[in-house]
Amino acid sequence: MLRNACYEEIVDIVNHPDVLLVDVREPSELSATGQIPTSINIPLKQVSTELQLPPAAFESKYGRKKPATDDPIIFYCRIGVRSGNAAHEADQLGYKRVKNYAGSWLEYAEKQGLPS
Repeated sequence: MLRNACYEEIVDIVNHPDVLLVDVREPSELSATGQIPTSINIPLKQVSTELQLPPAAFESKYGRKKPATDDPIIFYCRIGVRSGNAAHEADQLGYKRVKNYAGSWLEYAEKQGLPS
């Protein structure tokens, strides 16, 4: 069963470098709004493919260690729907500590006073 991450967990993520935060929006959306600090961008349609990359290729592309199946991963998008789909895909690939930030960018931006 997939779990949800909360806003407090997201803002505290800077203190947890082991947690991979993945923004699954399209790059054009990120350029319009910005993204949550520490997150990497993997658009939803590429999540499954990217999570199956060899570790060296993943690290080279994203500058982050490829998550092991028992490493924590949190997905977010604009309103929490696409990130829920991404979390489900990761779960299907065998990742055991997957969460969806259901509030996603809209909640984060509102609480941070950023454009949504």
